Amino acid sequence: MSIVVSPIREPLIMGSKTYHQITEDICAPSEKAPTRQWIVGFILAVTLLAVFVFCVGWQIFYGVGAWNLNRTIGWGYDITNFVWWVGIGHAGTLISAILLLFRQKWRTGVNRAAEAMTIFAVICAAMFPVIHVGRIWLLFYFAPLPNTRGPLWVNFNSPLLWDVFAISTYFTVSLLFWYTGLVPDFATLRDRAVGFRRKMYNVLSFGWTGAAKHWQRFESLSLVLAGIATPLVLSVHTIVSFDFATSVIPGWHTTIFPPYFVAGAIFSGFAMVQTLMLVTRKALKLEDYITVNHVESMNKVILLTGTIVGVAYLTELFIAWYSQFVYEQFAFANRAAGIYWWAYLGMMACNVLTPQLFWSKKIRRSLWWTFFMSVFVNIGMWFERFVIIVTSLARDYLPSSWSYYYPSWNEIGIYIGTFGLFFTCYLIFVRIAPVVAIAEVKAILKSAGDQYRGKNLGHESHSAEGAQVDHH
Repeated sequence: MSIVVSPIREPLIMGSKTYHQITEDICAPSEKAPTRQWIVGFILAVTLLAVFVFCVGWQIFYGVGAWNLNRTIGWGYDITNFVWWVGIGHAGTLISAILLLFRQKWRTGVNRAAEAMTIFAVICAAMFPVIHVGRIWLLFYFAPLPNTRGPLWVNFNSPLLWDVFAISTYFTVSLLFWYTGLVPDFATLRDRAVGFRRKMYNVLSFGWTGAAKHWQRFESLSLVLAGIATPLVLSVHTIVSFDFATSVIPGWHTTIFPPYFVAGAIFSGFAMVQTLMLVTRKALKLEDYITVNHVESMNKVILLTGTIVGVAYLTELFIAWYSQFVYEQFAFANRAAGIYWWAYLGMMACNVLTPQLFWSKKIRRSLWWTFFMSVFVNIGMWFERFVIIVTSLARDYLPSSWSYYYPSWNEIGIYIGTFGLFFTCYLIFVRIAPVVAIAEVKAILKSAGDQYRGKNLGHESHSAEGAQVDHH
């Protein structure tokens, strides 16, 4: 690895790149004409978004009866997908907030896209409770309105209402945190743009000039928002788990759900970040900024959280056996060997077995292995939510009410359509804003260069033109 040291020219950084070259590389996707790959991806995303709009319109017109819910299974694809999307939205705030507080520098290459993924995933998740209420025009019943028109006060004892407050708070803080980090980069794009684009970025940058006072307030606000967001990472999916844990349904009524859901959310969220970032680094030619070291660090987190999830699965099985509660024992036996055995097998294979391959450093640092493993993890996490929700309801206390659930075309269309909503937002974000935080990358590399020069002070002589020093 080389460091260019020059007291006269621009500040120099690792990898023989100047600050100007960093700016050029990261701003290029936002300034140049869209590539053919981006256009094809955007067309596919918008097509799926159109499917989503059509299916939601169909459901609103015909009611929840358009779904294949029945007398036993009142929660199907809708709540499964809601919990799945909320889980995916966890990694962005974790990477940004918690790792920022712990001063983990490896977050810098991936935090911006992870934060954006959080925003878009929470939007997708919020769609399902909205349309699940049936009469969507009565959506204002979610809000704690004064009862001037009758008994409109919501049931504050219900964890479903806690979801509303937790997710809306999480979305608001995550949006503020994401946008705060974008302000300096919007100013960079503003100074390079002309015409309408310059006016647009001028509005988005809020008059940022790069003054010392601006940077001081930027750092203070980032730390405050990180401090607020950190407990939200733990609280949001904990509250989502209360939707199940506070019930009396066998398979749901368990105290392990809060930590189990949080670990699973981080697990699936990091996997989705890996999927997106591996495609983004290749398509936008950002290999110098989203490196193999970033990939390996994130794979270590996936290995850790995947192991925690596996321990939670085994703990559930042990507690069901140890409790000697016949209904609980039947619920878990039915999951593993009942009519939904295929979903349980997919969950165990994708979430417990495949992440253990990351014990191998060669696999952790392999981009192809990482991509396929990240896809498998998210498939497994979807199966987990399906197993928890559907299998626990399909075989209830009364055999006379047992039923089998399979989704209607409308439910499948809504789920597939949310991918269109997600990727449409993400592709627009890639065209408008830098995917990598320019200022943070420069700060990290400047710090590394200063540390190196400090260690070698008095041991290396440098000409006025600058010298190139090999550092191993």
